[in-house]
Amino acid sequence: MDNIPDILLLSYVGDAVFELIVREMLVKENAATPFSCNKKALGFVSAPMQARGARRLISIFTPEENDVFRRGKNAKSASNPRNTSIYTYRLATGLEAVFGYNHLSGNDERNRKLFEYGFLTSDA
Repeated sequence: MDNIPDILLLSYVGDAVFELIVREMLVKENAATPFSCNKKALGFVSAPMQARGARRLISIFTPEENDVFRRGKNAKSASNPRNTSIYTYRLATGLEAVFGYNHLSGNDERNRKLFEYGFLTSDA
């Protein structure tokens, strides 16, 4: 991607991309209702879960993803985390930045692979 947007804008987009991947997964699993989907989705989209996934994924990030992750993790956000530590919140922000970067680079397949490895495999 030639002109990389502000890192917090990448996180903003990445948040939506990540949630869409989670929602698609839940629908494909034939979740019964939107309410049950939403309840299950909360287990994936929380900052602590995203931070845990980020820790799993760091070792397989490409050099570009690693740079975006580092910049996202170190970005100064205007909002303060609720119910979690600042470090956990920053890890989640870094992960969202990677998902936003990949999406805007046209690399949604990479996002799906990262999601599967970081959140769905037990040997990660």
